[in-house]
Amino acid sequence: MMIVKQKFETGQRNFVFGHQKGEPVTNGILNGPGAGLLLSILRNGQARTRAELVQLTGLSRSTVSQRIDALLIRRLILPAEDATPSGGRPATAFLFNRRANVALAADLGVTHARLAVTDLGGEILADRNADLSIDRGPESTLGWVLDTFRELLAVSGHTLHDVCGAGIGLPGPVDHESGQAINPPVMPGWDRFPVRDWMSARIGVPVLVDNDVNIMALGEHWAMRPGVDHLMFVKVGTGIGCGIIAGGQLHRGDRGAAGDIGHIRVPTMDQMQCRCGNIGCLEAVASGGALAARLRDLGLETADTRDVVRLVKEGNTKAVHLVRQSGREIGGVLASVVSFFNPAAVVIGGDLAEAGDHLLAGVREMVYGRSLPLATQRLSIRASELGDRAGVIGAAVTVIEHFLAPEVVDQIIAV
Repeated sequence: MMIVKQKFETGQRNFVFGHQKGEPVTNGILNGPGAGLLLSILRNGQARTRAELVQLTGLSRSTVSQRIDALLIRRLILPAEDATPSGGRPATAFLFNRRANVALAADLGVTHARLAVTDLGGEILADRNADLSIDRGPESTLGWVLDTFRELLAVSGHTLHDVCGAGIGLPGPVDHESGQAINPPVMPGWDRFPVRDWMSARIGVPVLVDNDVNIMALGEHWAMRPGVDHLMFVKVGTGIGCGIIAGGQLHRGDRGAAGDIGHIRVPTMDQMQCRCGNIGCLEAVASGGALAARLRDLGLETADTRDVVRLVKEGNTKAVHLVRQSGREIGGVLASVVSFFNPAAVVIGGDLAEAGDHLLAGVREMVYGRSLPLATQRLSIRASELGDRAGVIGAAVTVIEHFLAPEVVDQIIAV
């Protein structure tokens, strides 16, 4: 028997697969690529006919038709409006149906939250931004999240029946596998609270939980693709954190602690006490919370990062100077990290990034001046493209990629 092996890029991930032509079907499933693989091919937005899918996969026409029919029943694909000519009777082409289901997304920060309902293409259908203190505790906070999800579903014309999953970002260290925050310094009462299980039991769908900076990195990568496979997203707000995309995939590290640059020591700042208990941490020196405290000491009314940004936009020279110096301190740490990791892009986001070019200028000054020339030759240092939507889009992306993974699709439709 002839072995067919192919490799191709779907726009989401690369697949290598092989099967023997004519091999038997067991329990209705061919021992080879399933309907999930066909869906992955169609997710790039290009309509494909059955004949094209046969050519791409090497599957028999009858098997492709079986997979297509299963995806049509589940409404994960739809016939394209325009038929594709094939030399005789027009052949029907099929497209991915972005509106087959919706994802719920929540980006919870220290002092505010953004929630959204998106389609399977990551487009926001309804969202809400609200002031919400994370220190009110897990059950109170998550109860509000549940109520808001229901309201947003109603606004978008959907119900829980349409939801394929929920993604939640938390402002602290998260064990992604268990869906729990682990010793979070700014989340009293949240340590090891079962966020994933608590939420899933109440909405009846899979819930994925991650650090807020990780989901922001995913959101920015989603907006940039294709073309950027190595990216660092730096959030500068009340604290400082970094999400890492390596080889197109989120890098969490062994225990989910990768990217915690906020607690890298700045040697010249040994007098600065950090809330983690150490001294001289970057977060204690350059975060929005640290700048707000320093401006208060100078007699200015700055309760939080947003007040710092307000002063910068008003042209306050003290605030402008501190934000520019904050960028230099962050850039000093990033210079070493850039030489080590060699990303294609460093994206700066978070509340303090709203202060404009002052923060970016400080970062660029240090990174381009101190990192290895080869590491910065094509390096782009830019402001967040998505702004405060990066977190909810990234949270939705975690759900979408999980739900539409080929092996999960195969289980859902049980072809």
